[in-house]
Amino acid sequence: MKQLSRQAPVDDGLMDSFGATPLSGGRWSATIEPTWWGWSGPHGGAIAALAVRVAAAAVPSASVRSADLRFVGKPDGGDLILTPSVREVGRHTRVVDVAVTQAGSEIATASVMAGRVGEPGPTDVVDRVAGFPGPEGLDPFVIPPEIVPMGAHLDLRPVDGPLPLTGASEPWMRAWISTRTPMVVDAAYLALLADCLPPAVFPTLTAPLALPTVTLSLHVTAPLDNATPAPVLVHTRNTSTSGGWSVDDTTLRDRDGRLLASARQSRRVLGWPVR
Repeated sequence: MKQLSRQAPVDDGLMDSFGATPLSGGRWSATIEPTWWGWSGPHGGAIAALAVRVAAAAVPSASVRSADLRFVGKPDGGDLILTPSVREVGRHTRVVDVAVTQAGSEIATASVMAGRVGEPGPTDVVDRVAGFPGPEGLDPFVIPPEIVPMGAHLDLRPVDGPLPLTGASEPWMRAWISTRTPMVVDAAYLALLADCLPPAVFPTLTAPLALPTVTLSLHVTAPLDNATPAPVLVHTRNTSTSGGWSVDDTTLRDRDGRLLASARQSRRVLGWPVR
């Protein structure tokens, strides 16, 4: 296979957190322990992160640019088996399809795009914002572990906007997030963080509601050239909730306000009548 651009190191706390172990043929096994469960089962962001990391390991000379994850079954506490399949697309681009199975049944599929990233140029378009305070000095927000156990793994510090379950008029949240176990800032870590805030419609509610993720897509928008563990500014906004479905758009930025990635999730609304 032709050499592509260098992939950042991936030896960090993410794979250890889920007991990820390499198997034969490029496959990996992993387990989402109960402390990493969300509202009703294994955290979807953790499964997305594992799929992205397994894909990156399958094309170690490339850089992940996008990922699309679809849940096709309900995950539980059993071992996950992640099986990558690489396809060449042109000279410098690879598509890695990752099948995620439990007990022989497929529970999720992911399609990860990776390829060569060029040097910065004068015509680059860079999305950058300023004026947000850093995480230092901001009060932490603790997601009750008896409701969402994986919240105990996060250092989550709201910046502005409404908080979950406050009956607010606007469906959005913004917070600095980092994992208590240090993890490098790569595409897999961003996939994890993209699913770490509650569903963006939660500020408009006064009681929790199950909104499991059905699809999650991530697009990397800047070179991930500093892998040092660091907080990421996560801003999620609900763009639509109707007919039993809910869609969230999320941006992830570094300390300089540079957009690292954008994400979109479709969720199924459980508990509201479907008209």
